[in-house]
This record gives sequence, structure tokens and C-alpha cells, in this order.
Amino acid sequence: MKVSSVHFILKGKSDYKDLAPVFPDILKMFLESIDQMPEEEELLQMLIELNTTDLEMNRKPEGYNRKGKVRLVFPMDSKEFYLKTYSKPTELDSIADKISEMLTAAKIKFEVKRNERVDFD
Repeated sequence: MKVSSVHFILKGKSDYKDLAPVFPDILKMFLESIDQMPEEEELLQMLIELNTTDLEMNRKPEGYNRKGKVRLVFPMDSKEFYLKTYSKPTELDSIADKISEMLTAAKIKFEVKRNERVDFD
């Protein structure tokens, strides 16, 4: 099965802590786009709080790595996060474009690479 991915690699002095202010909006948009928005507001707030707390402490957050058509992953070995899907890569394009706009508006320095690492499970 072909895996498609879009990577957002933090550049320059940009770090995890810089993602904290914009991450709640990224996560909400991401969950809405993949039809995985939790029905309970408390669950959504818990996901946001857990991830944002890690980001504020400049640590790698959990992301959203639950079973679904797209995952939002923060790898252990680099300052980046990526979207991964086993379905059509075109599904990632609109989500990736929205995330790019959000990161740019937050003045976070990053670069986007597509299908960079397809060796993961």
C-alpha cells in the first residue's frame, strides 16, 4: 500500500514552542477536514490541551496518530510534523495548504516536503 505524506519541517529559530499559539486552530481544522471531530467538546479540549502543553514546554507533542484516513504525526528524530495517509495523496493537498497558511500567518519558518519518508508503517 502506497503511503503519501506532507512534511512541515521547522527551519531557522522556529521551534515547537512557536507552534503552541496556532496549534489549536490547526488541530480543529485537521479534525474537521478528515471527519474525525470528536462529538464531545471535552475530548477535543483534552486533545488540544495535551498537545499545546507539550508545545509550550518546547517538547514533541502527541499529534493525532489515531486510526483514520489521515494522521498528524510528530516524529521523534526531527523538528517537524507531517500528515500521512494511505489513501489518495490529493486528500492531503487542501489540508496541507491550510496548515501552510496558518504557519505563515503565525510567522513560523518552515519548509514543506512531500512524500519525503514513505518507509513508515
